[in-house]
Amino acid sequence: MTAFTESVVEDAALSWFEALGYRVLHGPDIAFGEVRAERSDPNYRDVVLERRLRQALVRLNPDLPSEALEDAYRKLTRVDAPSLLEGNRAVHRLLVDGITVEYRRKDGSIAGAQARVIDFDKPDNNDWLAVNQFTVSEGQHTRRPDVLLFVNGLPLAVIELKNPADEDATIWSAYQQLQTYQAQIPSFFSTNVALIISDGVQARIGTLGAGKEWFKPWRTITGLQDAAATLSELQVVLEGVFEKRRFLDLVRHFVVFEDEGQGKLTKKMAGYHQFHAVNVAVEETLRAARHETEHRAADLLGQYKAGHQSGGEPGDRRVGVVWHTQGSGKSLTIAFYAGRVILHPTMANPTIVVLTDRNDLDDQLFGTFARCRDLLRQDPVQATDRADLRAKLNVASGGVVFTTIQKFFPEEKGDRHPVLSDRRNIVVIADEAHRSQYDFIDGFARHMRDALPNASFIGFTGTPIEKTDANTRAVFGDYISIYDIQRAVIDRATVPIYYESRLAKLELKASERPRIDPKFEEATEGEEVERKEKLKTKWAQLEAVVGSENRIKLIARDLVDHFEDRLAAMDGKAMVVCMSRRICVELYREIAALRPQWHADADDQGSMKVIMTGSASDPIEWQSHIRNKKRREDMALRFRAPKDPFRLVIVRDMWLTGFDAPSLHTMYIDKPMRGHGLMQTIARVNRVFKDKPGGLVVDYLGLADELKQALATYTESGGTGKTAIDQTEAVAVMLEKYEICRGLFHGFNWSRWTTGKPQERLSVLPAAQEHILKQQDGKARLLRAVTELSQAFALAVPHEETFRIRDDVGFFQAVRAVLAKSMPGERKTDEELDQAIRQIISKAVVSDEIVDIFAAAGLKKPDLSILSDEFLAEVRGMPQKNLAVELLRKLLTGEIKVRSRKNVVQAKSFAELLEQAVRKYQNRAIEAAQVIEEMIGLAKDMRRAHERGERLGLTEEEMAFYDALETNDSAVKVLGDETLRTIAREVAEAVRKNVTIDWTVRENVRAQLRVIVKRILRKYGYPPDKQEKATQTVLEQAEVLCAEVTV
Repeated sequence: MTAFTESVVEDAALSWFEALGYRVLHGPDIAFGEVRAERSDPNYRDVVLERRLRQALVRLNPDLPSEALEDAYRKLTRVDAPSLLEGNRAVHRLLVDGITVEYRRKDGSIAGAQARVIDFDKPDNNDWLAVNQFTVSEGQHTRRPDVLLFVNGLPLAVIELKNPADEDATIWSAYQQLQTYQAQIPSFFSTNVALIISDGVQARIGTLGAGKEWFKPWRTITGLQDAAATLSELQVVLEGVFEKRRFLDLVRHFVVFEDEGQGKLTKKMAGYHQFHAVNVAVEETLRAARHETEHRAADLLGQYKAGHQSGGEPGDRRVGVVWHTQGSGKSLTIAFYAGRVILHPTMANPTIVVLTDRNDLDDQLFGTFARCRDLLRQDPVQATDRADLRAKLNVASGGVVFTTIQKFFPEEKGDRHPVLSDRRNIVVIADEAHRSQYDFIDGFARHMRDALPNASFIGFTGTPIEKTDANTRAVFGDYISIYDIQRAVIDRATVPIYYESRLAKLELKASERPRIDPKFEEATEGEEVERKEKLKTKWAQLEAVVGSENRIKLIARDLVDHFEDRLAAMDGKAMVVCMSRRICVELYREIAALRPQWHADADDQGSMKVIMTGSASDPIEWQSHIRNKKRREDMALRFRAPKDPFRLVIVRDMWLTGFDAPSLHTMYIDKPMRGHGLMQTIARVNRVFKDKPGGLVVDYLGLADELKQALATYTESGGTGKTAIDQTEAVAVMLEKYEICRGLFHGFNWSRWTTGKPQERLSVLPAAQEHILKQQDGKARLLRAVTELSQAFALAVPHEETFRIRDDVGFFQAVRAVLAKSMPGERKTDEELDQAIRQIISKAVVSDEIVDIFAAAGLKKPDLSILSDEFLAEVRGMPQKNLAVELLRKLLTGEIKVRSRKNVVQAKSFAELLEQAVRKYQNRAIEAAQVIEEMIGLAKDMRRAHERGERLGLTEEEMAFYDALETNDSAVKVLGDETLRTIAREVAEAVRKNVTIDWTVRENVRAQLRVIVKRILRKYGYPPDKQEKATQTVLEQAEVLCAEVTV
């Protein structure tokens, strides 16, 4: 039978690279000392292929003297930075913008120039190389990534692969391996652009420093459509990303480093939907902006299509609309688009005008652009007023200007806006481009056209444009890219949103129930759209009902209980949306009365805050909640930080659009909302965060009809997936998973878990494990079922059904926890600790470390290196025989794993014996008591093997080679112990002297060692017919001893 190994996946990846036009080389073949050596350091500390880089610098900069090229090489390879990401950012700038160099002219003067590192316009002018098994050393660590992509001698991508046929080798174990590499050999990643993880079937792409939730699939090769399901994800990401022109485009235009404050730098790369949408939008911009007589720039046409073209006429100034669902990175897509347009030569240093309809949105999007300065090659600016806007636009070229729509209205009603510029290379980007956001869009279009008659317009929206909204299409054109809810959830670019109505829970009198007019329009907090006459009519009447004292008290009490129940199941944060600033303040006061510990006067303390605008003329009791812009920004940083105790924020309008706090999982709405505003608000909870399964919207006002209408609009526009899922669906899934778990415990009584004393509760666990382990595949089925139940439970909390089954869920989780431990007393990994979903096991019984499997069984923890007779006797006497089997299996597996790093023959022999015993037990060929005896016998054999080396006077290393030689019975008979010991010592010494880093994949070194070993065997008369087998076993043992430094 042909074994399927990781090398098969590696070979497939290299074949795909070869088909893309890359040269493929084997890492050991280019190591120092080899015939085709490309590395100069025998200790593998060099990560750049020097000759290829120097040749590229000469090729790409023919006019620069050698002095300048040497300066460029030095600056590129010796970047000094305080952190890996800072260094990576500095190198990325050099890759994209070139290296500023100085050299002396013949007349003695100093000249400056930009040295190119990569030719972005002519891909084939670069050196493309894929290398496998490339060894790198740094400090005490040596590592060997699977596949590297070099461009001009620089390692720009790392691909870590796993075997799809090995259930323990997943893409996430590949992810963890990359994290280890980043920690142990950081210099290797200084030039890195992309990281790929794959098991041959699944594949994800990510960047340095990204959590695993940000490693995403790449769904398309050309961008015309999603790749066929018959293709492996690895093939799709390699061909879709690393086609030469596409990869250079990604490097140059779609990588950004964002400074998120408090010293946190984040590297981000466009997802496939962003990459292709931006390239289509750029192509449409060239169409919309050009004169009839201009030639179309077609360098990218056909390669990056994503969705439908607008079908607009050349020069019609309508670029189109990009509809990407909220939470899928729309703000970053806009920034990528702006950067791409700015650098396009046809646009000739354009001016970009970014338009929003509210000051807070302007600030939020401006913040994204300001953090993306490297992408834009300039600092964006904000217009402070109408005069400032006109001054900033009355320029010859260039600039990225942010403004609100109101600043384009003329000074006097009825006036025409003066022409600010008639240039054709002005692009107006409208965020949330639809009528309901821009209000008087007819007026907006007219004034913008008056001010910028030849500008082109593009709209970005997170929600669809209504079919009846002809004005938006008249200004922007039709959709040119759609990325809807269903695709975003499948890609885990967002998580699903669930909906729960709590209106019935409030027990309100008829007079206290708000009645919302379907044509009702709200007045917003923002000063530029405030209409005071509205406050005197319907709004004021409704606000009086919604903000009545009794109703606020009821909501406060319900909200506190609800949120605490949510926090018990899932770590995270919540937002409350109120109808008025008065209600915000009064709700805060009521909650603080119920939970005084949540309140704090200082901004940097407390678990709850109101975020709102205001002035000195507002009531005195509001003043402590009114903060200036800087203080609000500081509060936003606190709320975004997952570990900050600031968990509950109360708002009216602030933070409802364009605000990202990924750990936010619950949204309480007590404000009339509809359409786009409602859709944007609820999307605050759909951000990806660790293992967060979804967000929950809690409705206190009765907005079900508005949500249905929003879904109808969404579906009519061609969107797929649900805008919000009724929480009862999550409850149904939870109950289904609950019944599966109950079925696994059929006939088992766990009532003492909920009613007994702590020691009685603890004693339930061994019997529960015994019950599960008796079943066919019981352990695997339980682990899977309880994980799914925990996720569903976190979504359903605090539905009344969750309280009914809560204790049972805690019991299932406790049994899962003790069964899941691979070794007794083993701590949780960082990955396991870094989760949002919480375990709901009583702290009176279990610590954060979860109960210890041995303590639950009433046994002392064994010393794994001894496996004493006393301990083995205790295990033999356990009444729970299946649990005893599980305990011994874990112990022996752990011990074999330790030995496998030192003695391959012993480990292999014991592993085979253990596997045989376990297989017979699983197939029910022998009873639990019998397999226990076999395992105890095996444990004693392992102990005796450990002691044998001491009796023979051999070190552990020498004993390993002795065992390798002793596998041949005839050799033992012919030579005897004394001669075998002598051979083992000489072989161990020879191996120590001859193995070097990377020797296992360097055939010349292996061949040399093979000759030495055979010479020693012949010297002592080792049976000739067994020498080849013995030599192979010795080399295998040598590999194991060196494995720790050649992973």
